Amino acid sequence: MYAVVAFFDDSTEQYLEEIWRELREQSISNYSIETKDKRPHITLANYDCLDKESFMKDMDIFYDSKSRVDIVFSVLGVFLNTGTLFISPTSSKALLDFHNNHHEHFNTYNNDPNSLYISGNWIPHCTIANRLSPDKLTEAFTYCSQKIDKLKAKIKKVSLLEFVYEDDVFIGAPSIFTKELE
Repeated sequence: MYAVVAFFDDSTEQYLEEIWRELREQSISNYSIETKDKRPHITLANYDCLDKESFMKDMDIFYDSKSRVDIVFSVLGVFLNTGTLFISPTSSKALLDFHNNHHEHFNTYNNDPNSLYISGNWIPHCTIANRLSPDKLTEAFTYCSQKIDKLKAKIKKVSLLEFVYEDDVFIGAPSIFTKELE
């Protein structure tokens, strides 16, 4: 499995990693260390299988002249019945166009018409913690609602991640291709 993700400017990434660290230190969530290679991000797309070489060439060309995208995280939310806490950016025209343009260009690679990441299904978000019990979710929500203010950020890079499993257990998703935006 593969994912295309958007990475943030350095100060935003450091800020969100600090939130992850604080949640870990307070024994609320170990989300940030559950797997290797985890970085704060927004997932743009997912693919079950790919011709990696072809996809990376297409990504390189498609994102060659794309500009960075300004976003503002203004929502702290929960996906129902998942124990997942996230922050979500305002769905600006620039963000929605960035996402939609990706899916229009890479449509031939989409092999899951029910993907949560296709246009019409996508809820842009950056996961803060997941798989939390109801009590830990409440604790994480309370902590983050007091700690996190509206956060201005930039989407600075897009990256192709490849999911890695050992003995059918997910261990990480290293980046196999990254493109810096202008």
